[in-house]
Amino acid sequence: MNRIRRTAVGTVAAAMALALAACGVAPSQGSTELADEPVTLRATWWGGDTRHARTQEVFDLFEEKHPNITVEPEFSDWTGYWEKLATATAGGNAADVIQMDQLYLASYASRGSLVDLGSLSQLDTSGLGQPVLDMGAWNETLYGMPISTTSTGLLVNTDLIEEIGVPLPDTSTWDWAEFEAWAKKVTEKSSGDTVGTGIMNTEFPLQLFARQHGDQLFSEDDIVIQPETLTAFFQLALDWTASGAAAPASNQAESTGLALDQTPFATGKTAAVFTPSTMITAYAAASGAELELVPLPTPDEDTTKYDYFKPGMYWSVSSKSEHPAEAALLVDFLVNDPEAAKIIGTERGIPANAQTLESLGQDLTLDERKAADFAEQREPHLGEAPAIVPNGASDIDTILQRYLQEVMFEKQTPLDAANAMIAEIQSSTDAAK
Repeated sequence: MNRIRRTAVGTVAAAMALALAACGVAPSQGSTELADEPVTLRATWWGGDTRHARTQEVFDLFEEKHPNITVEPEFSDWTGYWEKLATATAGGNAADVIQMDQLYLASYASRGSLVDLGSLSQLDTSGLGQPVLDMGAWNETLYGMPISTTSTGLLVNTDLIEEIGVPLPDTSTWDWAEFEAWAKKVTEKSSGDTVGTGIMNTEFPLQLFARQHGDQLFSEDDIVIQPETLTAFFQLALDWTASGAAAPASNQAESTGLALDQTPFATGKTAAVFTPSTMITAYAAASGAELELVPLPTPDEDTTKYDYFKPGMYWSVSSKSEHPAEAALLVDFLVNDPEAAKIIGTERGIPANAQTLESLGQDLTLDERKAADFAEQREPHLGEAPAIVPNGASDIDTILQRYLQEVMFEKQTPLDAANAMIAEIQSSTDAAK
């Protein structure tokens, strides 16, 4: 759900977050030892009503186990969240415990707004794999404790393609040409009522595509993807739009920013969509259809270890917290406690701690189990985790979508768009250094 929410308002909020967070703060002066006297913590996050209710239930349980600690909740939707966090951070009044996203982790960490979690003994990180844990680090310091992990796959409406009569080919070894041919056939067999696929239009699949081709999107501080790699990525979108494998550019522009239950995939107008695997539960509920997760096409029969598990989100601790030890204890409870895991479930994604995921057992729904099984199937294909989005590049999704539209409307060639996008993001990361 966290990727289907890019709006113009969100872009403005992101810009404000970057600008306001530039007012750096000093490292935490709070004690790293737990206090005996009463302590009040503020915790903030984004999400919907289900997340709010489950999180409050976990806080109630935490307070039962730690009677001297009271947790005050603060929450909002994604768009308003970053504006509020930026304002609070600039004013030195950020919540003690902060739900953080990869797009902003480097920005807040680089400005001294977050605590080094490795310095707090109350937080146990041993339950997370090192590649996942590394994606919570900036400048080799842990600033975000991964809450959940996700992989990206192709989500397919199997009810729909069975009705149309275009079954999937062997997806274990398919390449991009085979995928386009299949998607085009879906469009043709349905007489255009359903198109085969959506396009890849966010940072995660772009990163995977780059890694498939021996490239990478970012270093710690810069955009480093080669123009030819990004050109090939843009060319796919243009080819799919031109061939009918994907919807016309005008249709795609109109669907940008729609609520999930109104998207072409949820309404049966598109048979497949590139998405984080944990989105299967939301899409299944919205579409009412049987859905299947399959691997991305690759140029080499899926032999390169290009894949990785990306944290869905993080918990961070504000450097202005007067109670960093208690804040770390709360983060530890949220990520590692089996009872907390049963309450939270997979609402924030597949738990990053393998032991808490195992503790959910039969509590997983059928679609949640599909996401967990898909992640297990991808493990042999995992490579080293890439660098997180650097400071200055938090608007990568918005920028990518803008240039994709330029390409699909044929206002720019894929090569020109690639060069322009790289230059724009590099200028932004340079300004943030």
